[in-house]
Amino acid sequence: MASYSHRWWQGSEAQSMDKKGYRRGSFQSSTSDEDLVEIEGVTLDFSMADDVPPLDREMGEFYSYNGGEMNGTSKMMDFLEEPLPGVGTYEDFNTIDWVREKSRDRDRHREITSKSKESTWALIHSVSDAFSGWLLMLLIGLSAGSLAGLIDISAHWMTDLKEGVCLKGFWLNHEHCCWKAETSFEDRDTCSEWRIWSQLIIGTKEGAFAYILNYFMYVIWALLFSLLAVSLVKGFAPYACGSGIPEIKTILSGFIIRGYLGKWTLIIKTITLVLAVSSGLSLGKEGPLVHVACCCGNILCHLFVKYRKNEAKRREVLSAAAAAGVSVAFGAPIGGVLFSLEEVSYYFPLKTLWRSFFAALVAAFTLRSINPFGNSRLVLFYVEFHTPWHLLELVPFILLGIFGGLWGAFFIRSNIAWCRRRKTTKLGRYPVLEVLVVTAVTAILAFPNEYTRMSTSELISELFNDCGILDYSKLCEYVSNFNSTKGDDLPDRAAGPGVYTAMWQLALALILKVFITIFTFGMKVPSGLFIPSMAVGAIVGRLLGVGMEQLAYYHHDWTIFSGWCSQGADCITPGLYAMVGAAACLGGVTRMTVSLVVIMFELTGGLEYIVPLMAAAMTSKWVADAIGREGIYDAHIRLNGYPFLEAKEEFSHKTLAMDVMRPRRNDPPLTVITQDSMTVEDVEVIINETTYSGYPVVVSRESQRLVGFVLRRDLIISIENARKKQDGIVSTSVIYFTDHSPPLPPSSPSMLKLRSILDLSPFTVTDQTPMEIVVDIFRKLGLRQCLVTHNGKLLGIITKKDVLKHIAQMANQDPDSILFN
Repeated sequence: MASYSHRWWQGSEAQSMDKKGYRRGSFQSSTSDEDLVEIEGVTLDFSMADDVPPLDREMGEFYSYNGGEMNGTSKMMDFLEEPLPGVGTYEDFNTIDWVREKSRDRDRHREITSKSKESTWALIHSVSDAFSGWLLMLLIGLSAGSLAGLIDISAHWMTDLKEGVCLKGFWLNHEHCCWKAETSFEDRDTCSEWRIWSQLIIGTKEGAFAYILNYFMYVIWALLFSLLAVSLVKGFAPYACGSGIPEIKTILSGFIIRGYLGKWTLIIKTITLVLAVSSGLSLGKEGPLVHVACCCGNILCHLFVKYRKNEAKRREVLSAAAAAGVSVAFGAPIGGVLFSLEEVSYYFPLKTLWRSFFAALVAAFTLRSINPFGNSRLVLFYVEFHTPWHLLELVPFILLGIFGGLWGAFFIRSNIAWCRRRKTTKLGRYPVLEVLVVTAVTAILAFPNEYTRMSTSELISELFNDCGILDYSKLCEYVSNFNSTKGDDLPDRAAGPGVYTAMWQLALALILKVFITIFTFGMKVPSGLFIPSMAVGAIVGRLLGVGMEQLAYYHHDWTIFSGWCSQGADCITPGLYAMVGAAACLGGVTRMTVSLVVIMFELTGGLEYIVPLMAAAMTSKWVADAIGREGIYDAHIRLNGYPFLEAKEEFSHKTLAMDVMRPRRNDPPLTVITQDSMTVEDVEVIINETTYSGYPVVVSRESQRLVGFVLRRDLIISIENARKKQDGIVSTSVIYFTDHSPPLPPSSPSMLKLRSILDLSPFTVTDQTPMEIVVDIFRKLGLRQCLVTHNGKLLGIITKKDVLKHIAQMANQDPDSILFN
């Protein structure tokens, strides 16, 4: 049986970075390579990236520690009178202690509650403390909705700018420019106020030269937008690249990446997201909007003390912010809450559920008030299908689910292989060139095809559309052989030449989207994956839907159609197939299920079609999981070596704690500190000669009886403070971690009592504890390390990094891919 302590208050990771060339917690020079880390395949310098203040800013950053002196100025408080600033906080690229943070919050709340009975002012403070969480959710919802509306409007305008400009106001996009134009319905997309570039430059839009000129301007604008985007990311906020969801999942699991959710990241990501989407690259804004919303949440947390000073409470806020981000990305507040719960959050109590719902509601209301799409709706894809689906149609829906699973598995493997190549070859050294090359290829291949030239959101909207009487799209060019109809409920008709042309163009668009997205996702620009994945599925779904429609029209007497599809009836809705295909492909890539279905019916208003969406989503997940267990975000987490312990995976191997703990056989003995026999100099030698971020404290080296656990960071701060503030503390002063110290002779130096920084109840297991239980403990309690004992005697230590390495070894993966502790 495992031996568990009852008061869980953890220290830091006992073993930090031991990979060659990377030493966390050693407090070496900030200009060394030790401040560099791989994020999304590019090496970033974290010495300049800390634009979010640590929990206690008075301490600043500790850069070197030599002989009891630290570089950098900091105002120390007397450690004997009150807690020292910086004690109990965390280093960059370390994991928080969930148990200790929750314990701190309970103590804070208990103190406020007890004081509220003493005076009216204390009662008001207690009420404001309870209300502050809801106020913070309101601010997050307002900021996320406002930024999303700004991004949507700006991206729409800049996308249209590649094709032309509005004469009555260059700030108007094509649709707004032609709102009041007096044109026929067929010519509603052209008006005298809107001029394409060939009309402005050479005065005509007809002819080969005009086409080439428009082609040239389209590519030039795309290259300009992407160049600006990658230059801003590289120069000002390297964290603004990519989707952001893998890193947010890791942060929500307790990992600290200073600056990833900071103000510079927010500003640059907002600007470059507009530029990246407008460039025509095969990417979306939905994932990056989650990152933007989390940046808003993190920055606003600093307005409230209880969130600023508690990392666990801050992560509850970030979970709600992620829900708000999905809410404004898709106009799906309920789906946003479920996405945060299912996909990104690590700790999601019921209180966070309600606050996430409130934040998502406020964000959706704010976006609806801005009305960025001009259709009085939250989303661009809103559709209304007029024909119910038939039970037999589940067969093609399941086929779409199978395709979505195959596409998802193919995409993940291909994209990870390309990103790994980017990380391990010279390709990663030239992010600007890579972005420009991919943009040029995308623009050159996209312009000739109208379905790739338009923005991906508009493409999906057109594919979802159910053809009505007033639709003049190629996809709706059917042979009309009817005299009257009731509203938009048109019968199935024979496909006209426009439909066949559209099918070929969509097939070519599908090939381009499938392959170009592999190279686009993970580049050094903000890039979401939701919209490109949905576009692939929507194209396949529309192709299949039109095929089924024509099959039912020409062969309505077949057995499979005869019972429910008579001649002249409206049986098949191709737009529904596109919607189901989009859900299938998105599910295959992300492995979402419940949240995906809810997002899709909120996204389209197709509440009646939940069953087809569920069938496709589950089928795609089963097929994709059969090929590879990881979704795209988990795969990128593993690629980057983040210490993310997946809660969904089962550990079924029969190993014991003694098989995983350190030290192993033939290793040096575990570095420990004794409770009453080591001097300041002895401890400083240990700190300087090791890179561990914490040390077990034992009764003596002979007995190895465990007393507690002390953090390296807390030791450094306390010793330095004692040298400055306490008289008589020298290198030969003895450090005591006991309650009572023996009387000292007058000639001996003063002793240093550090029991206040000692964790007296570190989490322990015995050497015979099954690793299955140990892994479960790490997952459910969010531990960073536990100590291994035998009959009370300290044997070794297991860190989160050790657990992750062991899981990787058992799965026949590279254990050295786990970079961080």
